[in-house]
Amino acid sequence: MKPLELSETPLKRRLFRSIVAGVIACALFFHVHPGGWAALALSLEEERIAGEQFAASIRKQFDLVEDDFAVAYINDIGHYLVQYLEIQHFPFRFYVINDEILNAFAGPGGHIFIFSGLVMDMDRVDELAAVLCHEMGHVAARHISARIEQNKMIALATLLGMLAGALVGGKAAGAIMTGSMAAGIQKQLNYSRNDERQADQLGFKYMEASGFDPGGMVDLLQRLERAQYAGPDAVPSYLLTHPGGSERIANTQVMLSEYVPRPESPETERYRKLFPFLKALLRAISMAPQDAERLFERDLEKNPQSATAHFGLGLVLKERSEYARAVEHLEKASAGAPGALPVLRHLGEAYQLQGQDRKAIRVFERALRIDGLDKGALFLLALSHQSLEEYGEAIEIYERLAVMAPVRNDVFYNLGLCYGRQNKLALAHYYFGLYFKNLGELEKARFHFQTADSFPGNDPVLSSRIQRAMKGRSSQ
Repeated sequence: MKPLELSETPLKRRLFRSIVAGVIACALFFHVHPGGWAALALSLEEERIAGEQFAASIRKQFDLVEDDFAVAYINDIGHYLVQYLEIQHFPFRFYVINDEILNAFAGPGGHIFIFSGLVMDMDRVDELAAVLCHEMGHVAARHISARIEQNKMIALATLLGMLAGALVGGKAAGAIMTGSMAAGIQKQLNYSRNDERQADQLGFKYMEASGFDPGGMVDLLQRLERAQYAGPDAVPSYLLTHPGGSERIANTQVMLSEYVPRPESPETERYRKLFPFLKALLRAISMAPQDAERLFERDLEKNPQSATAHFGLGLVLKERSEYARAVEHLEKASAGAPGALPVLRHLGEAYQLQGQDRKAIRVFERALRIDGLDKGALFLLALSHQSLEEYGEAIEIYERLAVMAPVRNDVFYNLGLCYGRQNKLALAHYYFGLYFKNLGELEKARFHFQTADSFPGNDPVLSSRIQRAMKGRSSQ
């Protein structure tokens, strides 16, 4: 995926994205039932299904950060926090949207999105945990369903404009809402102050139990409020889409007056150590390359030993195919932070891109001694073995990854290639079938499944897997 450059994100593109997101959301939330608008109260199952469709549409319309470390980090910390909810209505999923907007939102069914710009604006991991816990509070209290219920009699066309305006905020929202019934309805679509209070109270409770500092939300809101004085139209999106910033700060400070900090847990300590590397990675892939390079070079002027600055600069150089320089900086980052998995993973990948697969394998094996279940390191290790034509070793790793949900689709593609190189054609076609099935290319998938099943003397277990895959059931 091409990194999104800040200079390539004009207001027009934001408006288009927000309108699309509004249309998607309304199309999912307000689909017409035979009984009309009065029949639109969502059950848990209806919201779960709508959430899956909503998340799939958002993935098509927005650039999501797909780096293995970033995806694992945001989901790991999210699921660590989710365990402190009294009731989990939905299986939560967490996503980082690759855009400088300072915002986060909860979709239906437990899908929580945070923009890379908001993460990059944070000073410490407690702020990230606070935002995630606040959005979990909205999901746990089912505020999205409440907003739908309260507005079910509004015309769909009006709701499309209002929801798009609520997502954009500010003067841009006014432009979108021209001709619709504007301000009064928009206020109904936004979270109410009572919603915000409840989400903050729930979020504070989850934070307190988790061992993170609930004051992280105060720190973030205060910084965002200061940012709005930077100039016209500078109000951060998070303050527009989550009303009552000053009131929320005051209420949280009252709760903090009785807060007794807990000792750092191994989990919170781990997330705290890795958070600076998450910020460096997001800067490297979200900012314009020349801006990111200047930022990291300034950091190195202040502190030549900064592992995160060397890491970020190494990522920028690797993206520019300057692999020798990338390796130099990533080696320095690894020396400064020897246990940092994202550094080892990207260092190994830089060696791999140089064609030095033996060196890459040694680095990936170092990473796996730290965490033997690190899927990013496992996948890259398998790629290096495959590049060296060590297909047996590659297949062993890919087969492990094929049962570690969620499975990246290129695992199946590379299994097809490796089994093909070993002349195990039934297995090769089977995995190509899975690959194309997951892409939605059903004719190609059917061809490979039928070809796989046509080989004489097929293993009955494989035949059974093929039949299940062709019928749409799990093949693993």
